[in-house]
Amino acid sequence: MTLQQHRLANGFRIVTEEMPGLASAAIGVWVTAGARHETPAQNGIAHFLEHMAFKGTARRSALQIAESIEDVGGYINAYTSREVTAYYVRVLQNDVPLALDVIADILLNPALDLSEIEVERGVILQEIGQALDTPDDVIFDWLQEEAYPDQPIGRTILGPSERVSNFTRDDLRSFIGQHYGPEQMILSAAGAVDHDQIVKLAEALFGAMTPKPGFDADKARFVGGERRQIKQLEQAHFALSFESPGYRDDDIYVAQIYASALGGGMSSRLFQEIREKRGLCYSIFAQAGAYADTGMTTIYAGTSGDQVQELAHVTIDEMKRAASDMNEAEVARARAQMKAGLLMGLESPSNRAERLARLVQIWDRVPPLEETVAMIDAVTAQKVRDFAQNMASGAAAALALYGPVENAPALAALQERRAA
Repeated sequence: MTLQQHRLANGFRIVTEEMPGLASAAIGVWVTAGARHETPAQNGIAHFLEHMAFKGTARRSALQIAESIEDVGGYINAYTSREVTAYYVRVLQNDVPLALDVIADILLNPALDLSEIEVERGVILQEIGQALDTPDDVIFDWLQEEAYPDQPIGRTILGPSERVSNFTRDDLRSFIGQHYGPEQMILSAAGAVDHDQIVKLAEALFGAMTPKPGFDADKARFVGGERRQIKQLEQAHFALSFESPGYRDDDIYVAQIYASALGGGMSSRLFQEIREKRGLCYSIFAQAGAYADTGMTTIYAGTSGDQVQELAHVTIDEMKRAASDMNEAEVARARAQMKAGLLMGLESPSNRAERLARLVQIWDRVPPLEETVAMIDAVTAQKVRDFAQNMASGAAAALALYGPVENAPALAALQERRAA
């Protein structure tokens, strides 16, 4: 593997990693312009803009964008998160110049045709409606809102329908003008790629971009709270989160290993106790997510209305028990799962390109894989127990409940159980 980085004179960053033996490449541009970079009036516009990228440019129609990549057997897509918007392509080695030209075209020359804006507005409103009809999607948006109330990072990525219904072409152009500068972009490529070729292409395509003033997103403040919506559904959806480290905090590895041991797989404590022994649910898991300056350790389960109280109580009890008796074997298993997941993921050029972009965004460098593995290996059972103690008693919490949740305990009651 050959990892190389380069920065153009205007601040545009490039990171590549050649993977010998592959015939294909993954290449994309990650833009530091996600939902947390929006004002309240802009909520949903980053995602709207992502959709519009594929609706035509000054040189290509929407159909020509799709055909240019699919005619060579490639794949093109994009996504919006709370911290980035990514545009990426997977193609064969000889088609890398074409892929990069298409990505540059949709980023730098979007047509933003008025009729296409209206068509895509309808598509996004349908997407919002679909999300609202999907309980195990909407509950995580509610949880985010309760964890970070009245903050950009707490708002939904899709945005509310009333905002999306009123975005104009000028609104889209304004967001591009604010956030789509060269210093906010990272070109990442992995697989059958040639670094020098990509730098040369990037210089020609992006080198003339003018730097823009930096944008500092509001610092996140995990506050916590409860949202409960009673509805006649088959399942009672339960989601509980706690403040945990951001990805620049060394304790992120402790948080991830804790979440894995607590609820990351079939051998985890929550799965064994709540599903296997008690039969209280079909699906239950824990995960540790992270942002630049904050994080959330989240537990989710779906159960019946008459069992949601027991499930909530057992969840708190298992968290408290982990603080006292999480053992080395469990931690070793979680470390092994984390390392295996990391290494297996790196066998995919798409996963590798995304990881490179994310690391450059965080650190402005790509830490050696050995450095990351050493950080994982440094997590001891005592560190996990200490972290578990904070999760069980000290960390701020948020709760979201949806469905037949009349009997679900309130957040205050769960907090009392944590402290008991």
